Amino acid sequence: MPSNFGRLGAQYLDMASNDTAIRIGRAAEMLGVSVDTLRRWERAGRIQMLRSAGGQRVVPLDAVARLVAEQRLEGADRQIAAQSARNRFAGIVTRVEQDRVAAVVEVLAGPHRLVSLMTAEAVDELNLRVGDEVVCVVKATNVIVEVAAGRDRA
Repeated sequence: MPSNFGRLGAQYLDMASNDTAIRIGRAAEMLGVSVDTLRRWERAGRIQMLRSAGGQRVVPLDAVARLVAEQRLEGADRQIAAQSARNRFAGIVTRVEQDRVAAVVEVLAGPHRLVSLMTAEAVDELNLRVGDEVVCVVKATNVIVEVAAGRDRA
C-alpha cells in the first residue's frame, strides 16, 4: 500500500473485489453536488471516503444512501413559496388503501370526492390516515365535458 495514504491506510479499498463503493464523480452526480462539495464534506466530517487500489477517492454506497435520505428530509421540511397549480381543494381523507407498491387515497373536499393514485411509499412518508386534513392539488391537462342524454341541441 502506498505510504502517501497516511491515516487512510486502514480505509484502502481494492475496487476490483468490492462493489460497495463508487467513484467520487458518480457519487457527486447521484447527490446533485460537485466533486469539490464532496471533498469539502469529507474535510468537515460529513462523509467518509476510501481509496481505491489505484489511489482514487471512492465513496461507500451506504454513505451516499444516507446523504440522499438527508436531502429528502430537508426537502420535505421546506415551505412551499408558490406554485402554478390553481385548483386546490382542502378536505378530509376518507379512505386509504395500499399494498406493497401502490395506494388509493380518497378525499372528501366539500361536495367533491377526489381520488389520488400514488405510491405506497408516498402514503407512508406523508403518514396519511383516515380523518387527516389535507389539500389536494389538481393539475389536469385534459378536461372532458359531457351533456345529458336527450337534451335539445337546437
